[in-house]
Formats: sequence, structure tokens, C-alpha cells
Amino acid sequence: MAKPSGSVQRVREAIAALGLESQVQELSQSTRTAQEAAATVGCGVGQIVKSLVFRGATSGRPLLALVSGQNRASEALLAEHWGEAAGRADADFVRTHTGFAIGGVPPVGHPEKLDVLLDRDLLAFEVVWAAAGSPFAVFRLTPAELVRVTGGRVVDLKAG
Repeated sequence: MAKPSGSVQRVREAIAALGLESQVQELSQSTRTAQEAAATVGCGVGQIVKSLVFRGATSGRPLLALVSGQNRASEALLAEHWGEAAGRADADFVRTHTGFAIGGVPPVGHPEKLDVLLDRDLLAFEVVWAAAGSPFAVFRLTPAELVRVTGGRVVDLKAG
């Protein structure tokens, strides 16, 4: 198992501060992709929350899209709901604005408040699983808790 990191500890602290009952699970297998995460925790791919960071084309602001693991995010729908065209952010931008590296970006625990759009398809599940600061750590929560703790707007994000 990977050595516990400061990133994972920050997620533990954020979860506790937000009043979530969930516990971070550190795993021996990677959860970097939705497929890996689903296989590792024993759930459907759709129950995995992909945390995708986009950069506003005009403003340069960060956008966090929380997308069901079974879906691909539509950049057209992101732009429609966010009010600005957005492109995928590079690794440095992601780390600067979330405090985490790609592959372990959680939906909570960021150093700044992010605009959050949440994929409506996540609401179909009783529980979902999200990254917890590293590619070897996850935590589980309900979709209602995910909406509450992120302040995300629930919208349609699935690409055609």
C-alpha cells in the first residue's frame, strides 16, 4: 500500500470538517481511472465520481466537473451551464487550484472555492465513490452529500 500522504490527510480533515461520516480508504491498487476504482472498491463504473478540472477559455478561472465514471463530459454542455467555454486544464493548473495532482483530485478540500458542476447521472446511485487525494485513496458518500459539501449545481453533462 502507498504511504499515507499529506494530500490524503487534507481530505480526511475536509471530510470531518464538513460533517461527513465517511472514512478515507487507502488501497493497495490504483484508483486513477474510473474502471480501476470501480474494480478496486467493487462497485459499478457509474458510481465513481470523476473530478475533472477545466480552465475558462476567457477568464482562466477553474471549473470542477464531477462526472459519473460511465460518462464523458461534454465541453459544449459545460460551457452552456457555466457560461464560458472551457478546456481541460494541465497538471500545473490542476495542482495550483485544487491542491491535488491529477488522478487523486477529490471533490472537497481545495485551497480555494471552485465553481462546481455535478453530473445529474450521479444522482441515480445510492452511494458514490470519490478520490481522496491520491490514486490509492477513495471515500464513499451519497449523491445528496456530494451536492451539499461541494455546493455544486446539478446539470446534464454527459456527452452524446
